[in-house]
Formats: sequence, C-alpha cells, structure tokens
Amino acid sequence: MERVVPWGELLHGDETRVWGDQAYRGQGETIRKHAPKATDFTNRRYRLRGVVDEVERARNRTKSRVRAKVEHAIGVIKRVFGFVRLRYRGLEKNANRLFVTCALANLFMARHRLLGDRGA
Repeated sequence: MERVVPWGELLHGDETRVWGDQAYRGQGETIRKHAPKATDFTNRRYRLRGVVDEVERARNRTKSRVRAKVEHAIGVIKRVFGFVRLRYRGLEKNANRLFVTCALANLFMARHRLLGDRGA
C-alpha cells in the first residue's frame, strides 16, 4: 500500500535537505520532483533478508538524532504548553501565540543551563 503524502504542501522547492523517518522511504523521486535542490535525508532500509548493514544503520541513527532535536521541541510545545489544537482567532493572533510558545519552549528546554542547575 502506497502512502499518500501531500509533498506540494510540505515543500516549497527551495529546500536544501529533506529529513524523514522510514515511513517516507522510497519517496526520493517525489522529493526530487517537488524540491529539486534538496538532498534526501530519509532513513534507508538497513536490514535485508536477515543481514544487517551496519554502515547504513549508523547513517540512519545519525539522521534520527537530527530529527529528534526538532521533534523534541515540537513535543514540548504540544505537551507542556498545550499547543495541540488551534483556535480560529485570526491569523495574527494564532501566529503570535505560536511565536510566543516557541520562545517559551526554547527557555523551557534550556532552563537547566540558564539557571545553572548541574544536578538535574
């Protein structure tokens, strides 16, 4: 079963890199169509017929570490600050709420470094 991804809505065409987990594997041609300058950094298959390719597995791990940094921030925005649903209050109010929430999420994630807590 082929996964339908709205690439036209997700990519604007000027990207230099496109990151994705294994759910986006095999979408390289579609990514090149919508973002011709982008390098495909989606995870690749590292196990084939029971044989594990350790080099590809290490590459996938590196890609996942980069994605995890972005996904962690999104998780903080959703879980700590409750930015799960968007109310229709006007574009400016929604944008302002998002910007303030992103700034607070950055402070929240850096709170131990900012406060000098070394034990936590």
